[in-house]
Amino acid sequence: MNFTIPEEYNFLSRFYRLAFTNILSSIVVPLSGLIDLAYLGHLPDIRYLAGVSLATILFSYLYRVLNFLRSSSNGMTAQAVGSDNPEAILLVLLRNGLIALGIGTLILILQYPLQTVGFTFLVGATEVKDAGLNYFQARIWGAPAVLLNFVLVGWFFGRELNIFVVLISVIESLTNVVLDYLFIIRWGWASTGAGLTTAISQYVALFIGLIIVCFHIDWSILSGVIPKVLDWSAIKATFKLNRDMLVRSLSVVSTFAIFTELSSAMGTEILAENSVLFQAAAFNMFVVQGVGFATQSLTGNFKGQGTLQQLQPLLIVSLLTSLLLSIPIAILYILFPETIFGLLTNHTEVTENISNYVKWLLPFQGFFAVNVILEGFFGGLTEGRTLRNSALISFVGGFMPIAIASWYFHSNHLLWLAMTLFSIMAIVVFSFKLLDTFTNEIKIPTVSPTTTEI
Repeated sequence: MNFTIPEEYNFLSRFYRLAFTNILSSIVVPLSGLIDLAYLGHLPDIRYLAGVSLATILFSYLYRVLNFLRSSSNGMTAQAVGSDNPEAILLVLLRNGLIALGIGTLILILQYPLQTVGFTFLVGATEVKDAGLNYFQARIWGAPAVLLNFVLVGWFFGRELNIFVVLISVIESLTNVVLDYLFIIRWGWASTGAGLTTAISQYVALFIGLIIVCFHIDWSILSGVIPKVLDWSAIKATFKLNRDMLVRSLSVVSTFAIFTELSSAMGTEILAENSVLFQAAAFNMFVVQGVGFATQSLTGNFKGQGTLQQLQPLLIVSLLTSLLLSIPIAILYILFPETIFGLLTNHTEVTENISNYVKWLLPFQGFFAVNVILEGFFGGLTEGRTLRNSALISFVGGFMPIAIASWYFHSNHLLWLAMTLFSIMAIVVFSFKLLDTFTNEIKIPTVSPTTTEI
């Protein structure tokens, strides 16, 4: 008996190939970060490990906020690919690359004010802060490379060249491991060595990425494209999308930051428990975001091609896939909390009390999975305003009221409810927009070399 896949679902092999490579690339880089900590953790003085952990908070917040460059590059490139417009594909790379280079250079210029303000709000012993400052001052020089890599990764995703993203991630991680050993263990540069290692690895990744780009652009059109990079109407549209994505990123990062701060206010034990729970949830986040990026790439591609009849099947497949990946992971955490969380910490007072809150991972991961897919869907449509509004409404109307109540009542259950409500509120906002999207005809972009449909 022959099984024939319906025409509107003929994207399945592409979708799962993209999702798999996205997940791989998402997981590789955090693993290299763990190796950083492992090297530092085996030094005689623990202050270097503590200092790097402290400074990493600043980089985490900074780069999470600016990660919109990857998402916007993905959606815009996918639409240009769907429209079969080589000039538009190249212009997305050049314009967003110019923006990334500008922001990265600005970070270098403002590194000392950023350092002063950032470390003012971080709590730690003097020697720990000194180690953190050494790490910060070394790693910050990698900022332009990090932001340009965001653009390259988004561009590769939009062109479905995801295998190269995995390759770049692996090379970056291997470089990180080798230089960590050389700088930290052999040369004794401690936290400064860890910062230099990360910065150099990011430039190595950028170098490899640019080499790959050279083999995947049409050089014959480059001379005609360069004068169009600074076309004002296209730059305005690009900035508009990136502005909306920036507001969305700020809302999401603020949510996570307030969650951590309120956890800390409830005491060391609650902070430790929530940190362990969140580390476990982070694995699921990387997996689901890989599916979300695949959704974004194909959504943009289908819109660019004008094959709008495939958008709804794509959304259904994406939602089911993300839930089938998220829910079983959450159930495992709930069924075997002490075994699983015992791998992350040997403090029994933490693992014993985690069972009081681990059940929150089921609704949190489930709704988060749906939210990420909807973000990817509207990111592929380059609906920056929708993404911005959903994040703002979720932060102000979903998260903050219950978060304030959790602080007032000193309740960790309410804090996890607040985190879950953030995703629920976003889903509600997206649902109203979905009704409008599928009941009204989506405008198919006529992507020209000088303009970008937003």
